Amino acid sequence: MRLKDKICIVTGASRGIGRAIALTFGREGGLVVVNYSKNKEKAEGVINEIIKNGGKAVIAHADVSNKEEVFQMVNKIGAEFKRIDVLVNNAGIVWKPTKILDGTTEEWERVLSVNLLGSYYCIQAAARFMIKQNYGKIINISSLASIGTVFGEQVAYGPSKAAINILTKRLAFELGQYNINVNAIAPGLIKTEILSLGRTEEELNEIYNKLARAAALGRIGEPQDIANVALFLASDESNFITGQVIVVDGGRFNMLSHSI
Repeated sequence: MRLKDKICIVTGASRGIGRAIALTFGREGGLVVVNYSKNKEKAEGVINEIIKNGGKAVIAHADVSNKEEVFQMVNKIGAEFKRIDVLVNNAGIVWKPTKILDGTTEEWERVLSVNLLGSYYCIQAAARFMIKQNYGKIINISSLASIGTVFGEQVAYGPSKAAINILTKRLAFELGQYNINVNAIAPGLIKTEILSLGRTEEELNEIYNKLARAAALGRIGEPQDIANVALFLASDESNFITGQVIVVDGGRFNMLSHSI
């Protein structure tokens, strides 16, 4: 087991990519802290599945955009288990499709507060424990939208994830002296609930078909595809990798011409 007895916090773990990462970490021996903001029932379902498969997990509520809630959650976990080994900053939001001329301050503030500041708050809180123990793995979930145009009408989302890439590199530089690895994963199109926001089933299927044709592997991704990379970065197999943004997109090409 690659994460045996590691204390692993996964934010936004009640569904989608976060859920897949939590289940994978549980199977690999980690004690998984399943964070959620709103859907406690789904988070409990993730925990029950981890335990059913022989793993260990605990639930932790916090809205990552709220610094006080984040520090309360992380400090409680650190006090109870005496260490924090892995942090996965997965919690994130998109906004309803908005054209650039219709964008609002509310959109920018909310997207940045969750996607960027939320990750930063979690790192601030967890890094204190990692520095003391001289060990840690921090994994930020970015997006293909951070390096090129993927979706139209999501003006704030791309910049929020681009900032995550730079934050990853900055913190890798600062925390490397404490044996802390900081990396990011930039998923391409992944089948998750978040993609369906503001879209009909017909529109969603059109997106799936179009972008499957734009990938070298001829398909869109599953949450497990991202969880597999997160497991590698959380394990000691990645000890000499830091400050990297790893794109996991099935070999998508012609990003601009195939944007939607």
